[in-house]
Amino acid sequence: MRVEEFDYVMPEELIANSPLKQRDVSKLMVLDKKNNDITHTYFNKLPSFLRKGDVLLLNNTRVIPARLFGSKKKTGGKLEVVILYPIDGHKDTWEALVKPGKKAKVGSKFIFGEGLLEAEILDVKDEGTRIIKFEYEGDRFQDILEKLGKIPLPPYIKKELDEPERYQTVYAKNQGSVAAPTAGLHFTEELLNKIRGQGVQVLELTLHVGLGTFRPVKVENIKEHEMHSEFYYLPDGSANIINEAKENNQRIVAVGTTVVRTLESCASDKGLVKGHKGWTDLFIYPGYRFKIVDAMVTNFHLPKSTLLMLVSAFAGKDFIMNAYQEAIDKKYRFYSFGDAMFIH
Repeated sequence: MRVEEFDYVMPEELIANSPLKQRDVSKLMVLDKKNNDITHTYFNKLPSFLRKGDVLLLNNTRVIPARLFGSKKKTGGKLEVVILYPIDGHKDTWEALVKPGKKAKVGSKFIFGEGLLEAEILDVKDEGTRIIKFEYEGDRFQDILEKLGKIPLPPYIKKELDEPERYQTVYAKNQGSVAAPTAGLHFTEELLNKIRGQGVQVLELTLHVGLGTFRPVKVENIKEHEMHSEFYYLPDGSANIINEAKENNQRIVAVGTTVVRTLESCASDKGLVKGHKGWTDLFIYPGYRFKIVDAMVTNFHLPKSTLLMLVSAFAGKDFIMNAYQEAIDKKYRFYSFGDAMFIH
């Protein structure tokens, strides 16, 4: 299967550069994959498409202020750093993106916040990322980030947010992502309470989203693409509830592709899950057999992206590509702050 099969022409004016004033008034396209039927409504109507006994899974990760602006210690040259993952066993050593890369050679040293934070490049990885060791006094590294860092927005969002919390879900709590699980941005506390009130169990898990989610697929044959690993945690209690629901033929509804990948990473061939903490590089594309997820809330994704391939695997590539064209024709808003889709 070739990556070109997942391409479409995206009108630039449909890219949502800022969030709507109210989270749950975005449009919602509902896809009935059994009947190839499409319904158009609004996100605050989602409860009417859920059933008593459904289990709704949310990703409670929180985006960290991972974007730092500093200068080279010797020359004063400016640069930008986006930290990605801590290196195991070294809390102050991180893999990171650095721009411009030509200033970030091994041994180069930088300062941030008038010397509040210092850094040295230890290594340059094959894909161009850097291994950086940070030095500071007093505060925890997380506290330093809160003082100096900014939320790293996707490259297609061209301006800073007036309210940075709008790039967090209302249930975000576990620090660790460099991108938001955007399907969850549509939920409000009131909407979640309404969903709970109609007999839907709402559970949480964690997957820390890496910048790999924005990276294009550069190979022609999608089977040759290598996913970046991301850390996840599914609690034992949530796993038990999911298994009970599956045994009772109740639906598991995933909010976002991150939840889908976590649940499917924890799945057995018998269609059950086990609580687990670890790293996943699961790449889901057409031909994949879903073991756990029965329905999905998701946003509209970039052309040729692994996320578009995942939803195509879930609903059928032709159905998804036709639905995307209909969304374009009806002026839906696309990407992180865009409109949503419910597939069942």
